[in-house]
Amino acid sequence: MQRLQQLTLWLHSQFPGEIFSLAPASADASFRRYFRISFEDRTLIAMDAPPEHEDCRPFLHVCRLFEDAGTHVPHIYAHDLTQGFLLLSDLGNTTYLQALTAENAGKLYGAATDALINIQLASREEALPPYDEALLRRELNLFPEWYINKHLGVTLNDKQQAKLEQVFDRILANNLAQPRVYVHRDYHSRNLMVTEPNPGIIDFQDAVYGPITYDLASLFKDAYIKWDEEIVIDWLIGYWEKARRAGLPVHEDFGQFYRDFELMGAQRHIKVLGIFARLYHRDGKQGYLKDMPLVMTYLRAACARYVDLKPLFNLLNELEPPQEAPTGYGF
Repeated sequence: MQRLQQLTLWLHSQFPGEIFSLAPASADASFRRYFRISFEDRTLIAMDAPPEHEDCRPFLHVCRLFEDAGTHVPHIYAHDLTQGFLLLSDLGNTTYLQALTAENAGKLYGAATDALINIQLASREEALPPYDEALLRRELNLFPEWYINKHLGVTLNDKQQAKLEQVFDRILANNLAQPRVYVHRDYHSRNLMVTEPNPGIIDFQDAVYGPITYDLASLFKDAYIKWDEEIVIDWLIGYWEKARRAGLPVHEDFGQFYRDFELMGAQRHIKVLGIFARLYHRDGKQGYLKDMPLVMTYLRAACARYVDLKPLFNLLNELEPPQEAPTGYGF
């Protein structure tokens, strides 16, 4: 209640004499909360990010980078870093996840890859933290700690641990060899808004400089919606052709580019399974449990396809005998 009172006082200082109402807009997996500010003739968004838990400076920095790249991100009208308050433009309340259908998916994803290319073309190595081996490996290690140990209640033996480390090394070797660009790091249907122009992009504060296929893996191997693989390949070819025309350093052979996309996806899905398990077991957030089977389906499919990932495929089968694949292949 105290935070809400502080936020209201701050907003009154920004809009002296104006009448407005506040209503929750959304919350995310962190301590950040968002409120919609409704005036008679317009709406804005207030971000509440308690400074003892959240640092708003990365959000401000990445927002400006992406805005300068010509993409549609929330415009920052005012901020108070001491209190942890930001005043932003309103990108609406319709996410891609809510809006996607078989009929509009091609258009929406085309707009999303256009925006992604603009972000990637603006990349400067020194502008964002590196998505380096230490960070990529730290993310992978969430899987044995939180998914295997805490969620499954299993302690790996030495042989199993060696298998896992072997696959992690192979995944990282591929990831680190890829060309590097700006990486949103959570570029998926819950963080893309249906706006004019499309898409509105949110939740970018953890952006880094890293592998070019990462955001594509987030977008097309989405933890919250699944499409037939043939459709995804078509969309991915569309991105690859546009990226080549734009001069981005994608691999000239699509087969190799697709393999990079698959191995990058494996890194992400291993990490996401660890994060979802942590959100449940540490933070008491049960909503992510229902999304785990789809993420595991993606991971198993990649592991079954590539010899470098086969030891992990065998390990997954030891830990959890395969379940029937979840439904939700397109619409």
